[in-house]
Amino acid sequence: MKFPTTYKCLNQNEFKKDNYKIVPLRYEDRVDIMQWRNEQMYHLRQADPLTKESQENYFKNTVASLFESEKPEQLLFSYLKDDVCIGYGGLVHISVLEECAEVSFIMETTLEKNEFELHWSNFLKLIGRVAFQELKLKKVFTYAYNLRPHLYAVLEKNKFSLKSTLKNEIKIEGREIDVLIHERINPYYLLQIREGNIEDVQLIYNWSNDPVVRSQSFNEEPIVFENHKKWFEGKLKNKYSLLLIVEFEGKPAGLIRFEVVKEQATIGILIGQDFRGKGLASDMLIKSSQFYFSKFDKPIWAYIKESNFASIRSFSIAGYEFSHNTVVNETPTLVYKFQEQ
Repeated sequence: MKFPTTYKCLNQNEFKKDNYKIVPLRYEDRVDIMQWRNEQMYHLRQADPLTKESQENYFKNTVASLFESEKPEQLLFSYLKDDVCIGYGGLVHISVLEECAEVSFIMETTLEKNEFELHWSNFLKLIGRVAFQELKLKKVFTYAYNLRPHLYAVLEKNKFSLKSTLKNEIKIEGREIDVLIHERINPYYLLQIREGNIEDVQLIYNWSNDPVVRSQSFNEEPIVFENHKKWFEGKLKNKYSLLLIVEFEGKPAGLIRFEVVKEQATIGILIGQDFRGKGLASDMLIKSSQFYFSKFDKPIWAYIKESNFASIRSFSIAGYEFSHNTVVNETPTLVYKFQEQ
C-alpha cells in the first residue's frame, strides 16, 4: 500500500519553525519511533515493548485510517530537523464536544539529556498551530506521570498552567505515582475587543512611533504627537472609522483600524512591543474582523509590504486571501481581501 501523507481534516499539513517542522506521521519513521518508545516506557502509557510486527500493524491499520477521517480522534506527526525525524507526537484524545485534546510528544532518547527544553518548546509551538489555528480547539492539555519534574518548567514557559494533580493515580514497580495535568487555553479566547476612546491617544501614539512599526509602515517618518492627537480625535468622530483596542488577558495588546470608503474597508494592525512574538496577530485579526462585520458589510482589504512576511502569514492564517500586487509609495505591496461568508 502507498502510505498517505496528508490529513484530510487539515488545510495545512506542514508546520515550520526555523529548520524544524512537523509533518503527518511518516511510515518511514516507524522503526525509530518503536525504538524510542521501548527505551522510554517508564513515562509512557505502554505496558509491553513494541515489536516490528505490532508497529507495522499499528501504522497500516490505525495510523493510515486517520488520514481520511473528517474528525479523527488523534493526529500524529513526525518532528523533523532538516528533514530527519528526531521525535514524534501529536494531538490525542481529541474531543469535538469539549473542543480539547491531549498533547503527546517524545524525542529521540539521546536528545533527552541536553536538548529536552529545546525540542519540547519547538514541538509545543508547532502543535499549538495545529490545535488552535487549524482545529480551533479551546484548549490543549498534557497528562504526565510525576517522574520528570523538568518537564513542568518547560510547559509553564510555553503558557501551560497546572490544572490538577491526580494523587496516587498509577502504580509503577510498586510505587504510587501522581499524574499532573497541565493545560493551555487557546489565545483567541483570552482576547477581548473594545472600541478605542480618547484615553487611548498616548498608548496608540507610543505603539505607532515604535521603530519596528514605523519600518513596516508605508510612511516611515516619526509621528509628531500633536498631529497624532488631532488625527486620532478626528477618527473617533468619524462614523466610517473603527478603532479597536485588542486586550490580551485584560491588558491592551494592539490596535486594529478599519477605514470604510465607498464599497470597501481597509485594515491596519499595530501590536504592542510586549505582545509581539506570541502568535496573537492572526487571532487579533479574526476577532476584530468579526467585530467589524457586526457593524459594516463591506469587504476588507489589507495592503502589506511585500517584505513583511510576518504580516502576510498572519493575514493568511486569519482567512484573508491574496488578491493582487500593487505599489504604494513606490513600495511593492501585496493586497489581501476578506469578505464575510
